[in-house]
Amino acid sequence: MPKDFLALADFSTESLRELVTLAHDVKRNPRAYQNACAGQTLAMIFQKPSLRTRVSFQTGIFQLGGQGIYLGPTDIQLHRGETIADTAAVLSRYVDGIMARVFGHADVLELANNASVPVINGLSDYNHPCQVLADLQTVSEKFGTLEGLKFAYIGDGNNMAHSIMLGCAKVGMNVAIAHPEGYAPLARVVTETQAIATASGSGVQITEDPYQAVAQADVVYTDVWASMGQEDEAQERLKRFEGFEITTDLMAAAKSSAIFMHCLPAHRGEEVAAAVIDGPQSVVFDQAENRLHAQKAIMISLMGTKH
Repeated sequence: MPKDFLALADFSTESLRELVTLAHDVKRNPRAYQNACAGQTLAMIFQKPSLRTRVSFQTGIFQLGGQGIYLGPTDIQLHRGETIADTAAVLSRYVDGIMARVFGHADVLELANNASVPVINGLSDYNHPCQVLADLQTVSEKFGTLEGLKFAYIGDGNNMAHSIMLGCAKVGMNVAIAHPEGYAPLARVVTETQAIATASGSGVQITEDPYQAVAQADVVYTDVWASMGQEDEAQERLKRFEGFEITTDLMAAAKSSAIFMHCLPAHRGEEVAAAVIDGPQSVVFDQAENRLHAQKAIMISLMGTKH
């Protein structure tokens, strides 16, 4: 098990499966883990705000017997008053783990390289591994397995797409990504995913046709079309992503047993129709809840007093 939780590609298939199994057990038996991080302190660095990331981590470390300290943009001065390396070194003398939700992925890597305590990537512009671990837990709950399922992601080839590709390939799920022209996932991530998929016996499909991607899919997933920091591109993206909304017609092209997932927050009428996200196939709130359990599993594995 790596010291840090930075990217799903850093973990072996076995380690990822163990984390999903632990997340299931934490959810079923929370009292068994109420002292798993007794006396441990998690520093939570936020360069950008978040409902799910902040509340799930702060609640999670508390439920494990520890405490979280919120450090927002006005509390510490990454890049300004103090270097990231110095921040990591100082925090390592005070706390038992660091969670960072940042803009640039280089920042979380630099924190990890200079911290002597575990660093958890709460989101970066490159990936979002905590979200996808919770997604894998959710899919496993709904289908009883991961291997051999088809996971279709429709939309921007962004940080969510990267973690979905890598996570699905690691656990033997087939993954299909449908993106508008000019919004493909990073080529190096596609290459890395294809290599992982070859080893795990799964498949990777990259297309600009949403219907092709969702054909026979067990999971249909999307994300907002303009993420935080991309507000100036929002109108252009609305035009370029036309035809990529998850409608009832698009869901009907997947398996009848398919589930709909979204990492939230969602914009009904843009990337997903209200009839889909609020319909019977949607599991978005189960998915959001599982952020708490999956991240508790991460903290137990990295910071637990008995790990």
